[in-house]
Amino acid sequence: MAYGEKILDHYNQPRNVGSLNRDDPRVGTGVVGAPECGDVMKLQIQVDDDERIVDAKFKTFGCGSAIASSSLATEWIKGKTLDEALTIKNTDIVRELALPPVKIHCSVLAEDAIRAAIADLKTKRSGQQEDAALDAQPTGTK
Repeated sequence: MAYGEKILDHYNQPRNVGSLNRDDPRVGTGVVGAPECGDVMKLQIQVDDDERIVDAKFKTFGCGSAIASSSLATEWIKGKTLDEALTIKNTDIVRELALPPVKIHCSVLAEDAIRAAIADLKTKRSGQQEDAALDAQPTGTK
C-alpha cells in the first residue's frame, strides 16, 4: 500500500507527541481503541479560562495512518474552542491525509479521541462546580 506525502510527513515527523498532566483541571484525556487492528490512541487537550484549546498531545500505539491521524488532529484543534473542535469529522481527516479506504478507521479513532477528551474535561469541570457548590453551602450548627 502506497501512502501519500501528508501521511508520511505526519508519521515521520509527528507533531505534539507526549502527555499532559492528567490531574490538571484544565486537561481532558480521551483514550480510544480500534478492535479492527488493535490501535490505541490517547489524546489530551489543555484549555484556558475561555475554554480555548491551548495545547494538545497524543500517544498512539498503531500503524502509520493512526499516528498521522493523531498528529493532524492535535494540530487542527489547537487554538479552537471546544465547540469548534467538535466540528472536526473523520471525513475531514480522511480527505486531508488521503487515507486509503482500509485505513478510514484510523480517522474515526482521531475524531472519537477528540470527543472523549472534551467529554472528560466537561466531566471534570462539572465535578468541580458541584464540589464548589457543596463547599459554599453553610454547615449546620447546634
